[in-house]
Amino acid sequence: MKQLEDKVQHRINTLCKELTQISETHQDHVIGQVTVRHLLGGMRGLKAMVCNTSFVDPHQGLFISGYSVPEFEDRTPKEIFFLLCTGSFPTSSELAELKEELQKRAEVPPYVWNMLRSLPKETHPMTMFSLAILCMEGESVFKKKYLEGIPKSDFWRYTLEDALNLIAKLPSLAAGIYRILFMSGNLIEPDPELDLAGNFTRMLGINNKDKSFADLIRLYLVLHCDHEGGNVSAFTARVVNSALSNIYYATSAGLNGLAGPLHRLANQVCLHFITQIHEQLGLEASKDKIRQYLYNTLDSGNVIPGYGHAVLRETDPRFTSFMGFGEKHCSDSPYFKTVKKLFEVTPPILKEYKGGKIANPWPNVDAISGSLLYHYGMIHFDFYTVMFGLSRTLGFCAQNIIARGLNQPIIRPKSITNQGLKGLTKGL
Repeated sequence: MKQLEDKVQHRINTLCKELTQISETHQDHVIGQVTVRHLLGGMRGLKAMVCNTSFVDPHQGLFISGYSVPEFEDRTPKEIFFLLCTGSFPTSSELAELKEELQKRAEVPPYVWNMLRSLPKETHPMTMFSLAILCMEGESVFKKKYLEGIPKSDFWRYTLEDALNLIAKLPSLAAGIYRILFMSGNLIEPDPELDLAGNFTRMLGINNKDKSFADLIRLYLVLHCDHEGGNVSAFTARVVNSALSNIYYATSAGLNGLAGPLHRLANQVCLHFITQIHEQLGLEASKDKIRQYLYNTLDSGNVIPGYGHAVLRETDPRFTSFMGFGEKHCSDSPYFKTVKKLFEVTPPILKEYKGGKIANPWPNVDAISGSLLYHYGMIHFDFYTVMFGLSRTLGFCAQNIIARGLNQPIIRPKSITNQGLKGLTKGL
């Protein structure tokens, strides 16, 4: 993996020079003020860390290493991982090298399957996914090298080594969990000729005759790969790895944060909302009936799931990308049709409801992603979080590879008591 290592080393060197210059010149420069609202509001919006793999612009959406969604939506997960780590898309030679590296690392240890099969049938698939990754912690190359006394300058190399070993196994692992829980339990062997998304789709064993399903999986894995460093899952993975806990510990921890209902159940909630519309209004409900349904939902004190975003103030470009896919491949799907009708009627309602107090009436990616998966036969809602985790692990790994290369310190903010807070606010 020399080409990948060389490019990661170049990016680390470049970022390190930039940060050194900033530190030497502006070390005491004030970035912003910490308010009581920040302390009591979960630090939302507080600028408190550096992440160079991705950022979210309130009006243009997600950028991966400077590339917007329309510029990377047609790429493969392998290309995206390379982009996250290096800041550039791979050449054909670099992509071939990465493909070879992942192929030779792809076999899941037998003890992992034994452990997964021993779990109760009612175990949540996300629990199984996290456990399986944590179970492989003993495979960590970083841990072994650290105990041998490697210098700090090599920490990133063995974090990369662990990342490649882990990412290579994820398609088989995730698909195997699906088949153990929801199918016969018999695993499907990977095909080394297929890309990551194609292989995952094949090993799921559902809807393999429709080639567009594999393209949906590819798009899903690409669009969900990273989302800055401060969201619960990415931040958790960063905090854990900052203690030099290896990438298996960090990824499992990040996935545990991802599993929470406030972080990653949104696409399930959106899909459930659409199924409720179908149950109450029919599969071909008119826009007028849907409009009234939305007013009834808001009047009862509930929100319209899939609309609004913590950062975005425009339609999520990832939603737009999925809409384009739906128009091309499944425009007759009743689920897609309802998503489309909701997109047409919801923003105007939210703009004027109770004087237009809703800050962002536009759809985010969750408003459509679950409906597309459901259309293609992935009807087990609980597995959607595993799908997201499979994608987001690319970001977890890349962020921590770069962090170790920059020798970033352990993350350890200062906490304060109520009494301390009262003392700080006296006289204000």
